Amino acid sequence: MGNALEEGQALTLDFKKLAKAVAAAAEIIPVAVQHVDSREVILVAYVNELALQRSLELKEAVFWSTSRNTLWHKGMESGNTFELCEVRVNCEQNSLLFLVRPKGGGMCHTRNEQGTARRGCYYRRLDMATGGLVNEEP
Repeated sequence: MGNALEEGQALTLDFKKLAKAVAAAAEIIPVAVQHVDSREVILVAYVNELALQRSLELKEAVFWSTSRNTLWHKGMESGNTFELCEVRVNCEQNSLLFLVRPKGGGMCHTRNEQGTARRGCYYRRLDMATGGLVNEEP
């Protein structure tokens, strides 16, 4: 199973993420990634100009990994790539929306109890009464 951050029930939000991301790669913008058919939000990532250019060339989602400081072609290791169907730009041109169609068995790098990739990265819900996290996917 995964680590406590990815699988645990304690809420430990990283409020310093944007500062760390900008320190690692100053010329990035956020991109929300949404399943084109179900409209489920899969994840939020970052792109720089090169990642956006590669995404458009390949017609697959390519991001900038702020933790590894390198291009991240989603699913190249797992086989769970995202076909890029559409790119939308917000009004201030400082964030993007990728509408994607997942190719492969899952969408998240974490795995459920059966060992299969999760259907999305938002698999936990914040219990507003306790402040803990509740796993919504087996």
